[in-house]
Amino acid sequence: MCGIFGYYNYSVQRDLRSILDIMFTGLKRLEYRGYDSSGMCIDAIDAPTPTGRRESASGDGLANGSSADGTSSSNGRVEDRSSPIIVKCPGKIENLENLTAEYVQQHNLDTSKVYKHHVAISHTRWATHGVPSSINAHPQVSDANADFVVVHNGIITNYQALKDILKKNGETFVSETDTETIPKLLKFAYDGMTAEAGSGEAQVPFPKLVMEVLTKLEGAYALLIKSRHYPGELVACKRGSPMIVGIKEGPDGSSSSSSSSKVSSGGLGRAASITRLRDQYNDSHWTGALEAWVASDASAVIEHTKRVVVLEDNDVLHIVGGGYGIYNTRQADVETAVPRRLQVLQLEVDQIMKGGYEHYMQKEIHEQPEALTQSMRGRVKQQKSAEGNPYLQQRIKLGGLVETRDTIRRSRRIMFVACGTSYHAALAARQTVEEMVEVPVVLELASDLLDRCCPIFRDDTCVFVSQSGETADTLRALEYAKARGALCVGIINTARGALCVGITNTVGSAISRATHCGIHQNAGYEIGVASTKAYTSQIICITMMALALAEDSISKRERRDAIIDELGALPDKMRSFMQVQDVAMKELAAQLKDSNSLLFFARGNNYATALEAALKCKEVALIHSEGILAGEMKHGPLALVDEHLPIVVVATRDSMYKKMESVIQQLLARSARLIILCTAGDATMQEYAKRSDCQLIEVPGTVEPLQPILNIVPLQLLAYHMTVLRGHNVDQPRNLAKSVTVTD
Repeated sequence: MCGIFGYYNYSVQRDLRSILDIMFTGLKRLEYRGYDSSGMCIDAIDAPTPTGRRESASGDGLANGSSADGTSSSNGRVEDRSSPIIVKCPGKIENLENLTAEYVQQHNLDTSKVYKHHVAISHTRWATHGVPSSINAHPQVSDANADFVVVHNGIITNYQALKDILKKNGETFVSETDTETIPKLLKFAYDGMTAEAGSGEAQVPFPKLVMEVLTKLEGAYALLIKSRHYPGELVACKRGSPMIVGIKEGPDGSSSSSSSSKVSSGGLGRAASITRLRDQYNDSHWTGALEAWVASDASAVIEHTKRVVVLEDNDVLHIVGGGYGIYNTRQADVETAVPRRLQVLQLEVDQIMKGGYEHYMQKEIHEQPEALTQSMRGRVKQQKSAEGNPYLQQRIKLGGLVETRDTIRRSRRIMFVACGTSYHAALAARQTVEEMVEVPVVLELASDLLDRCCPIFRDDTCVFVSQSGETADTLRALEYAKARGALCVGIINTARGALCVGITNTVGSAISRATHCGIHQNAGYEIGVASTKAYTSQIICITMMALALAEDSISKRERRDAIIDELGALPDKMRSFMQVQDVAMKELAAQLKDSNSLLFFARGNNYATALEAALKCKEVALIHSEGILAGEMKHGPLALVDEHLPIVVVATRDSMYKKMESVIQQLLARSARLIILCTAGDATMQEYAKRSDCQLIEVPGTVEPLQPILNIVPLQLLAYHMTVLRGHNVDQPRNLAKSVTVTD
């Protein structure tokens, strides 16, 4: 939810056209996160280069003639102060591009003008406080002079109390947002600290001012802040919401091998980077060149650099001149930079492009065979060795669980905690975990677990499942579990607290850092809001976890080997029917596109298939749909059945087959409009199709624990094609966001 993107350059020449292109491209890379308005703030002039100590708080870096009055148009609002220039509007990023072009033309701005030192911040807003509008869009400013400019991802829960205090001190608010309290609080604090220090004292450092304000904020946030009092400086900070910074250093802003070799073990960058807050204006780091991109996730950074630092909770990043420092407000000494590892992204630009497909969702559905292969690569030994004791062969290797495997086996129960699609993935694999590990398994929706204050015991294992690794409710549930006595580091055969395991698709995410151990999905980047390949990959990962935990069980050896053998065949089975089903589902979608409702019936592992298929139809096709446990059919849902309501029944050949056949017979007896998802070549289902007017969706058969992975694919394609035929936005469904980083 919401996207943040900032660009900083020092001693790297960029013309205005290039800066605008960088900003708009960065925002477009974040569109998938969900938004309803956008905006940005850029400098109109080169920022000054200070040397030595900064003395006063005058805004001498601004051009003359700055205006306190904004100009407006029917499409949005432009606040013209010469420096900075703020443009924002509701609707798509194309609206922002058009409005910016209008402003450039009206004010005869020279887009070829070169900037050696420039700071720009931008934002895509997903409305939480106030309707989508130009006034409520970010950036938000402190006053008519834009002394402080802020973009924000998250929710400030105590904003009303702060707003009331600021109003009593003469502040006037123009927007309905919680964010506006932040720049106004910054100005209030700046004025107070400057007056207290006196004119003869050095200006309070920018990051120190921000840290003072952060102590007053409650809730979740990722912030980018710039100020006319601190020209050429950028501060970023986060708590609860994701944020990364991409770095290019060198003579011209490019990372050379020599500069890369100077990266310290602490990950603070090259040797000239700031290590103490008081050193920020020393001459030592004003000689190099620096480019930095600060964003909500890697997709906005990868085309510029692969060298990134993932900010942690309570981090405050300060970029000034050719250096940067990262401080943490929870440290005893907040003025000393903390070590943060400089990472190299294992991501390519083509992974965030559509690659010949019309939509990201379509691409990601078709990427699932490869995603499954990647999830299993190096972890599953496909062929059993003909030599040696078969009971001593390790066929599943999960490095993230090596040290905690025995602890999980001794657990009182295994609790899966997730939201949405991730919850459905855990549901699909629950029976496999129970069968293999023989430990009670419970599933919890993260928000409900928190609402109920669910008891968590010291000998529980809590597994947190999240595609992004940043899901707010799941993170809060993780904090709740750890507060019940869970250790913050790896557990070695102790029972002092609940063991927290993370399953995510994002390396370096908040959940992957906070859990004791975990499994990375390796499914590849997923951009479409409706999760597809992450869902099937999560089922694979949980299944592999169950198989790894059952490794020492002789009684389960035969069953375990059968599942592992089928794991290797799964990607090819999926490829074998995907193209055929793509055509078939497009034809079926044409028949169903005008339906007002859809029902999905299933039992056992495939109850998750019914829930997930219904969720996809709701998310993207915007059709009311319900996934129903077939065993509950007679307890109410049967009353809905008539000849008009389309019903999809999942009846592949597994342990629930006979029961699902009974469901089909009961539905046909009531003239139901039936669509049956069955195993390819099932003569019984083909006979039903001949005798009645029902349609068949045929999928390859596999072992029962893996069947939901194949079953969901045609239903994903069905939802996709219905969305296209109904004329809706596939990758950005209304009111939804990819990463839910705020809680209710």
